[in-house]
Order: sequence, then structure tokens, then C-alpha cells
Amino acid sequence: MTLVPALLLFALYFHLRRKDRRMLRNGVVLVAACYLLLVQLGNLFTQWVPGASYVYLAVLALAPLAILALAAALIHNGVVMHRNEGRRLGNMVSLLLGLLLIGLPVLAVALVLTLNPLGVGLAALLFFLCSYFGVVFVVFLAYAVAYGRMPFREDPRGIVVLGSRLVDGKVPPLLRSRLDKALAIYRSTSPRPLLIPSGGQGADEPFPEGVAMGEYLVSAGAAPEDVVVEDRAVNTEQNLRLSAKAFAAAGRSGPLLAVTNNYHVLRAALLARRLQIDAEVVGSPTARYYLPSAFLREYVAVLVEHKWLHALLFLPFAGLTGVLVMAFIANRG
Repeated sequence: MTLVPALLLFALYFHLRRKDRRMLRNGVVLVAACYLLLVQLGNLFTQWVPGASYVYLAVLALAPLAILALAAALIHNGVVMHRNEGRRLGNMVSLLLGLLLIGLPVLAVALVLTLNPLGVGLAALLFFLCSYFGVVFVVFLAYAVAYGRMPFREDPRGIVVLGSRLVDGKVPPLLRSRLDKALAIYRSTSPRPLLIPSGGQGADEPFPEGVAMGEYLVSAGAAPEDVVVEDRAVNTEQNLRLSAKAFAAAGRSGPLLAVTNNYHVLRAALLARRLQIDAEVVGSPTARYYLPSAFLREYVAVLVEHKWLHALLFLPFAGLTGVLVMAFIANRG
């Protein structure tokens, strides 16, 4: 019976979320609870529906086709990103992953067919690596979606709008969606919160992002006295930290709300917690074609920020690979 453990994990999830929703471990508990619930539903399905086991066999048989379909979709998205957003490494993430989904299984089979202990060990290591990072991605994506749908708890006293690149010195659609979301919250909140557009000047930008964002907010109806521009930040961590300082320097106090695009919400929330800033994060809409690469970039960024933790968690799999290689050598002997 997996129903009781699933219910206990759901209870733990809501407890942890109430305590602090800006923690990725909440996603681990949520995914584990959903997995156990699905296992229980699968068991009930097998008991109640004659021939259900054949359905599972069919699903397993179709799994390689599903992976190929996913790879094709990612490659297509990479081509669309290249066409619409230009040839930058960040825009090629979905294309690269699609190619890896095709190439890695072929490489693993080729390594196993060598019947060389080192080749078999590398194939096993590839399998464990892909499985581990695949599960981590499911956790990240599931909780990113869950967190992005949570309403903020308190009316904010300040709204930080995280910057992004200007195009020809103008606010592009991606950044405009953040500003429009911030304006909607600003207009519906009483007393009116302080608006803090945050972003420094990139090498290809004629002036800081924060300045252009502030002008947009005022031109859209925000009171000039309610807008304080932060124009030095060059990344999300600096956006949050410098904006919190600007908020305090303006003589304000209370909860902050950071506005970014929906794919960026969870990582921004994790950073706010690490910086000990009293801020929740909400997301604005993003063009659909942009989402796969954007979520993958955020996932990679979170992995890098917690690289030593993931290296530690992967050590047992590396040890298991060594055991398998030794067992293979022993059997051949």
C-alpha cells in the first residue's frame, strides 16, 4: 500500500510550503507524493480492469518512441529559437538537449557492445547520470509550475521588476510583460507600493535597463514619486539585493514582491531566500516557443548554484558503477 505514505508526504509538503514556499525541497516531497499516489492508482487500475497489464506493456514499448518525439520537439524548438532570437548559446539549449536525447542512447549501446569493462562502466555511468538529472529536472519543473501558481500572501509594500536586455534601446515584449504585470499589481494594491525597476547597462545597451523600465512605468500611468530606479544590477542576485537596499533607502519597509517572467520565478525565489530578503516572486506570461529553452536554462543555472550538493548526491551512483564494473570483470573471468 502506497496510499498512506503518499498522503503523509502530501501533508508534509503543505506543512513545508506553509513554513517557507521558497525551497526546492518542497518540490522533492511533492514529486515523491505524486509518484506514490500514481503507483497506488496504477495498482487499483490493474486490479479493477481486466488486461490492464497489457496496457503497461504497451506504454513501455512506446517509451522509445516518446523519447524520439520529445527529441524532435526540442530540436524543432531550437530551430525556432535560433530563427527568432538569434545564434546565442542560451538559445540553443533545447536543440542541444534534443540531439543528446538521440545521441546518448546510441553511444551507451555502442559502449556496451564493446564488452570492454571500461566501456560498460561508462555506459552504466551515463545511464545513472541521465536518470539522476532527469529526476532532478522533473522536481525543478514541477515545483516551478506549482510555485508560479501560488498567490502571494501579503499586499506588497514594494514591487521589484527584474530587468532583461533592451532591444535597440527599447523595452521588448519579454520585459514589457513584466512591467505590465507589475503595473496591474500596483494599481490593485492600496496603499500604492513603491515600484523599483532594476537593471544595469549591458555592453550593447545605450542606457541602463532600469532607466528604460522606469520611463515605461511612468508613461503607463505610475506616479513618478512611486518609481525608484535601480540601474546597476547585472544579474538576478544583484537585482534583488540592490533593489532591497533602494527600498530601505526610500524609507519604506514591509514585504517585497519581485516580478519576472514565469520561467524565472522559482530561481528568483530561491535567491531571495538565500539573500534573506522578505520577497515573494510572481511571473508574467512568456511566448510559448521561448519556454522550453528558458526553463532548461533556469534548470542549468540552479544545478550550477548547487553543484557541490549534486556532486555529493551522485557519489552513491558512481560507487554503484564501480561495483557493476567489478562484477562484470569477475563474471568474464
